[in-house]
Formats: sequence, C-alpha cells, structure tokens
Amino acid sequence: MNDISPVNGNRPVASETPFGWLRHEIDRLFDDIGRPARESVRSFAGFGPRPAVELIERDKDYRLTVELPGVKEDDVEVSLADGILTLKGDKREHEERKEGGFMLSERRYGAFERQIRLPADADPDEIEAKFKKGVLTLTIAKDEEKAPQPRKITVNAE
Repeated sequence: MNDISPVNGNRPVASETPFGWLRHEIDRLFDDIGRPARESVRSFAGFGPRPAVELIERDKDYRLTVELPGVKEDDVEVSLADGILTLKGDKREHEERKEGGFMLSERRYGAFERQIRLPADADPDEIEAKFKKGVLTLTIAKDEEKAPQPRKITVNAE
C-alpha cells in the first residue's frame, strides 16, 4: 500500500490509477480550504486564479498576449470600457480514454475574467485581436496625440 501522508505540505500522487488521481485531487481540495473559494474552484478547473498575460510596448503599438490553454476561440470575450480591457471566457475540456479493462473520463470546466488597464496613449479604436493555439494576441495602436508629455514642476522652499 502506498503512503499518502503529507511531505513538506505537499501530498504525493498515490498512484497513477484513476482512484489514486481522485484521492490526490480530493486531498488537494482540502489543502486549498484556506484560500478564497473562487480561486480554489478555478485552480481545480485547470486555471490558475487568472490567465497569464504579457504586455509589451513597441514603437507604434502595444502587444498583449494571454495564455488560454484548452480554451476555444468562441469561448473568449474581449471588451473595452473606460480604458479597461476585460477578458472573459470559459474553459470546457473533456477527455475520454479506454485502456485495458477500465475507462477514464475527465471533464474540466471553469470561468475566468481578467481586467487590464491600458496605457494612457493606447488608441481604443485601433485594437486587433487574434487567437491561435490557445494564445490570444491583441495589438493595440498608440495614439500619438495622447502620449504623456513630461512636465516639470517647480518646488518652492518654505
């Protein structure tokens, strides 16, 4: 019999059988009880608390990439209001395997939402979005007229 006692606060997977996996997931859920409920549920659904993003400034635009593994293009919604870009979506994943004398069926569902404040010089009318192989890429043009202008402020002695 495998020992499934905690090791440094982490529980090892008891075995690679479906029941061992289930035991591991139940133990992990109990370990997550101290975290906010929404974060625990999202982690269980295959997401971290929020999808990973990267915003890069280039000469004439910004490039925002969002990692959404297992998400389909139709399950992603992108909107913009008051300079805040909102990314919403659902992950629906189903896998079924038949090996030897058993069948394994796994389902993962979860919703995500991420809000990102765009830089002041981002042009809200010039945003292009592309989705390929689980990565959402947004190209956001810069508005030269809105570019921040440095201003010197005089400091007076008292």
